[in-house]
Amino acid sequence: MAEDRGERAPQGIDTTRPNVSRVYDFMLGGKDNYEADRRMAQLALEVAPDAPEAARANREFLGRVVRFLAAEAGIRQFLDIGSGLPTQGNVHEIARAAAPGTRVVYVDNDPIVLVHGRALLAVDDGSTVVEADLRDPDGIIADPEVRRLIDFDRPVGLLMFAILHHLTDEEGPAGIAARMVDRLAPGSYLAVSHFHNPGLAYPEVSKQAFAAEKIFNETLGTGRWRTREEILAYFDGLDLLEPGLVPLPEWRPGSDDQAEPGITYHTFVGAVARKP
Repeated sequence: MAEDRGERAPQGIDTTRPNVSRVYDFMLGGKDNYEADRRMAQLALEVAPDAPEAARANREFLGRVVRFLAAEAGIRQFLDIGSGLPTQGNVHEIARAAAPGTRVVYVDNDPIVLVHGRALLAVDDGSTVVEADLRDPDGIIADPEVRRLIDFDRPVGLLMFAILHHLTDEEGPAGIAARMVDRLAPGSYLAVSHFHNPGLAYPEVSKQAFAAEKIFNETLGTGRWRTREEILAYFDGLDLLEPGLVPLPEWRPGSDDQAEPGITYHTFVGAVARKP
């Protein structure tokens, strides 16, 4: 882990406060995290001991979605919003294994993601990392680097994995998603994974969701476990693909999936939809 190796954080990065990308990195067994991130992760683990499995399920969901979009849906350009720290099985690697030459733009507003992402893609003309904020969708679409690689007159795979639940209700995540989708060509796809509160369907799981939400908001100042109806609103006007909005391991599972079901199973869901 970064501090344990005696490494200094890149300039401009505050390691005294936990960070969403670095906490997620810790849950995946990564090394680009600091003491504050690990403390926050440990609090989450007290409520949801299988949180690393949830992180793994999200990564496996990403892999299955990108493979489907590149290999079966014919998508040749991806816009990954809130991409997080590079890890095994990045979008450009998965997509190009199915369709060489696929172009990928990663978007994040975390300085450490930019440092690591740009180092990884330094000699890759078909991929880039852009510093931008999801709350400014028009700024993302207009960014020159985004425009260099993404042709918005052709179908795009818009990926929003584990990012919309970090927007407050007041910030209007459904409206932001709609503004992004509105700029995409017909035949584009939207893929979302999101923290979920199942409510009365699973009362004990719902309690865990509320407890986790409290920890996230007290430590990170962000995190919203939304209802099924709230999450489905992101896909208004789109054609939802089978099997619909489901727990992540249930979306077209693969034989090489490794995430094990646990208490977080029904609190992390995902879906993919096509723009008609």
